[in-house]
Order: sequence, then C-alpha cells, then structure tokens
Amino acid sequence: MLIRQLPVDQALAINQGIALDTGPNPAARPFSLGKVDAATRSRALECLTSAVYYEAGQESTDGQRAVAQVVLNRVRHPAFPASVCGVVYEGSTRATGCQFTFTCDGSLSRGPALDAWRRAKSVAEAALAGYVYKPVGNATHYHADYVVPYWASTLTKNAVIGAHIFYRWAGDWGRSTAFSQDYSHREANVDALRAAALLAEQRDIATRGQSSEVAEAVAEIPGAQALAPSMRGDKRVAIRFNMTARKAADEAKHTDYVEQVKASDNLRWSLNGGMAAADEKPFGKAATQSPSATGTASGSPE
Repeated sequence: MLIRQLPVDQALAINQGIALDTGPNPAARPFSLGKVDAATRSRALECLTSAVYYEAGQESTDGQRAVAQVVLNRVRHPAFPASVCGVVYEGSTRATGCQFTFTCDGSLSRGPALDAWRRAKSVAEAALAGYVYKPVGNATHYHADYVVPYWASTLTKNAVIGAHIFYRWAGDWGRSTAFSQDYSHREANVDALRAAALLAEQRDIATRGQSSEVAEAVAEIPGAQALAPSMRGDKRVAIRFNMTARKAADEAKHTDYVEQVKASDNLRWSLNGGMAAADEKPFGKAATQSPSATGTASGSPE
C-alpha cells in the first residue's frame, strides 16, 4: 500500500477534504463458511481474528467489526482470493507489498495480549456466523486517517469508523452484484502463512537499505524513487519515475559527447557517422578491375 509521505495534520486535512458519498450504501450480504471441517473453520477464524486484532486492536468494537466486514467483502469479490486466509495474507511474501500491513511490518513477531485477542476473536466469530456491519456497506478498502494512500482518490469513500476511512470500488465493481465469488471452502495452513510472512520480513530488513551509495545515487536522479528490493536475489535496483523526472529530462541541456571531450578530428568523424567527401582520394593503390567486371549483369546464361 503506497502512501504519500505527508505530515499528520496535512494528511488529516486531505482526508477530510475527500467527500463522503451520499448515495445508496447497501449493506453486504451475510457471510457463511458453509459446510467445512473443523480445521478449515479454525483457520478461517484464526486469520480473521489476526486481521481484527492487528489492524484495529485499539479501535472500538464497531471499528473492529468494520475491518472484519472488509475482509469478508473481499472474499466474495473476484478481485481478491476466495478464502479468508488468502485475503488476509495476500502479498505478504511479495516485494510489491502486502494488502494488510500487519502481515509484512513485523507485527506478527509480537505475541498478542490475551484479553484484546479474545475481544477480536469474538468479533471475528460473529462475522463468520453471518453478522453484518452495515455502515461500511460493500467497502473493500480502508486506511488510517493519518495517511493518504495514492489510491484514495480513485475509490468511493463510503464510511468513517473511528480512525479508519472506508472505501468501495467506484462503478459496477462496487455494486452488490459484483460480489459474486464463491467461498473456496479451503484455508491454507496458518502456521505456514505466518512463518512465510516473517521470513519475507526478515529478507526485506536485510536488503532494505542496500547501501548508502545506492541511496545517494538514486537521490541525485530527478524524480527517481527506489522500489522494494528485487526478489530475484540479485543486486539490481528498481526505480520508479514521476512527472518531475519527465519534466527534468525534457528541460535538460544535451551536450554531444564529442563536445564534452577533447576528441580528435578522426574520432569526431567516426562518432558523428561522417561520410567521405565525393572528391576525397582513397588511400593506397587504385583497385584493378577483373575481366568479369566489364560484363553485363542482365544477360541470360550461355
């Protein structure tokens, strides 16, 4: 989740300036795990409880219900995985980033507080049993009010619950009819998902600050921003350019290489792709023509 780096007061002001949609905000349909075995049900509950706890542990019960509703809304939307754990841990091992911050920022390495975990688990159990938190409607995205994600202005802001702002897709993808994906009735092993996420976090910590020389080099390029380290295991650095870079490139003064160095006439001629003058005499002896050179090229063979 890419965010604009802004002071908190400025971020709060920008978020308040984004109008809350005043149109219809229909509630989501009740979610049901259906006929699944005990292991699948336990895994779904574990993943949803983790999302509620780590994402909204300090929020009110309504604030936690809102986060749980977003997770389950995603499970039923074709843009996301069709399982609870798949939604919660989506992107947690990718260099492009996770969908839920707690799966890739080291939060999982901290053991939960027992009482707070029980409260989050109670909210998750109710949501998996069909409880619908109506105020967020079909929201599939949210963020804290002190950050400004790049995507915020492209979605429809449809609820503010506690310190979180909720959004649904604009257009048809945000309508109730779009939430047609069937639940997979399968959940991945939670211990494996957690371990993979923690290993990915350790990898990122080890490579995040690749070197001060790289950082300084990137900083000197107008409009350049270094992206997350490559997962290929090499030392290549991915760079993203914004409009500042394009403007700088357009306005940059170009000086030919031959003007930057003290090049000889021969080197200048070679670099400029020069052609010999029509009256320039070749070096060496004149070429002698072979007898066949005087024949024609159009006759038929004898």
